[in-house]
Amino acid sequence: MSTTQPTVLVVEDEPAQREVLAYNLEAEGFRVARAENGEEALILVDEEQPDIIVLDWMLPNVSGIEVCRRLKTRSETRNVPIIMLSARSEEVDRVRGLETGADDYVVKPYSLVELMARVRAQLRRTRPATVGERLEYEDIVLDAETHRVTRSDLPLKLGPTEFRLLSTFMEKPGRVWSREQLLDRVWGRDIYVDTRTVDVHIGRLRKALTLHGGDDPLRTVRGAGYALG
Repeated sequence: MSTTQPTVLVVEDEPAQREVLAYNLEAEGFRVARAENGEEALILVDEEQPDIIVLDWMLPNVSGIEVCRRLKTRSETRNVPIIMLSARSEEVDRVRGLETGADDYVVKPYSLVELMARVRAQLRRTRPATVGERLEYEDIVLDAETHRVTRSDLPLKLGPTEFRLLSTFMEKPGRVWSREQLLDRVWGRDIYVDTRTVDVHIGRLRKALTLHGGDDPLRTVRGAGYALG
């Protein structure tokens, strides 16, 4: 399984529901982190840097709605999609959840098939390459489903690591990624790789992107990392 698989943080205090959710998400190819209360969730968000959060409203100590509020007021977690799960089906509750910052609201009991579709829909917006979307930046086209990359309609040959690097850059053009962030996103936090390895693969990616001519679209930001554009 690819080390770039999206990470889903499941926050659910009911053990059986938490494990059913985790099992189905892992079967869909996601990496799953688990939290059983709001306090643990807030800690794990910093440790795991999830791509999406499935968050139960009714949690002990710190409620799901408060977890959502805190995460959406922090610049570093503001853009992480949150799907709120709740037995509260009244319109006023749904509105409150969405106004607090939840990106989607699912009423219990819910269909697992529908929930998986909603997770993929949110990731299509924030990490499109992981769900097989086609990405474009100027004259570069990356087709995540067929694993092909072209520039000015000419095919480029990229190794698996260079492909994942380019996917990361093309999902968020202009964003500056540190070497440590690229290691987490491209190699995975469970694998030890020296940060200098990032520079080697960036060099290979640059060579591939400029093989048929054209400017180097990757930008080195001294003391910070790399960016596309």
